[in-house]
Amino acid sequence: MSRYGSQEMSAALKRVLMRRPGPSLATADAARWHYGPTFNGPRAVEQYAAFARLVEASGTEILWLEDTGDGLADAMFTHDPSLMTDQGAVILNMGKPLRIGEPALHEAAYRAAGIPILGRVEAPGTVEGGDCIWLDAKTLVIGRGVRSNQAGIAQVSAILEPLGVQVIGFDLPLWQGEEACLHLMSVMSPLASDLALVFAPLLPAPFYQLLKARGIRLIEASAEEFHASNGLSLNVLPLKPMDVVMVDGFPQTKAAMEAAGCTVSVFAADALCIACEGGPTCLTRPVLRG
Repeated sequence: MSRYGSQEMSAALKRVLMRRPGPSLATADAARWHYGPTFNGPRAVEQYAAFARLVEASGTEILWLEDTGDGLADAMFTHDPSLMTDQGAVILNMGKPLRIGEPALHEAAYRAAGIPILGRVEAPGTVEGGDCIWLDAKTLVIGRGVRSNQAGIAQVSAILEPLGVQVIGFDLPLWQGEEACLHLMSVMSPLASDLALVFAPLLPAPFYQLLKARGIRLIEASAEEFHASNGLSLNVLPLKPMDVVMVDGFPQTKAAMEAAGCTVSVFAADALCIACEGGPTCLTRPVLRG
């Protein structure tokens, strides 16, 4: 059985790279890291543990990165520094300067696990995983904005071309500014191969049209909850098709997914996800789905 491979977003999550937060998060300077007023380091660590138990309960194997006090508070958001394909990993280059040291952690973890490295995004190119969405196994969409630029998108396209993958870039709005984080996955969460949760007002119009043309059914997220959470109500992790995990506290969004047939698990994350601007998808780098 393969130990890696993921060119889809919602198939059963079998293996995932995660970083257990410790001193780097517990002692993080909230102002420096652009964390919100509900940030509480020790409580964030506790909330992360509850999330990890949900992932483990699904039967997913976790490859752990440990927080040894390297000061990389955001490194718990393992979705961003790398991208997995069926042929191996692509090491990305971060658009947030404070996170520039994270891709090396992923490369070391993949090498230790015997997972091939297909290529790397090099400066001046930047791409973060939160801007990358597999529409299908041969189509990768990347949001072009503050965190991922055209030079990086071109490099990913060149790396994936031998795999027969088409890379399409779409422009993202600035929304709340350079310091805030608007990834493409801030405005779309795949729930199954033909179903997604979206906040349409911030979707790039050509991307919205592509989703409709592909026959992907769209659930409109509650605007009230989206704005109240700075987009974190939309950050939903599929453990398998139609079986998802979300941050607690957004009943309208949860009910909309349940009405479409989804099973939704929640966990408290005010000190973790809401404060630190990253949801359950951001906390995981899928290594194997299928």
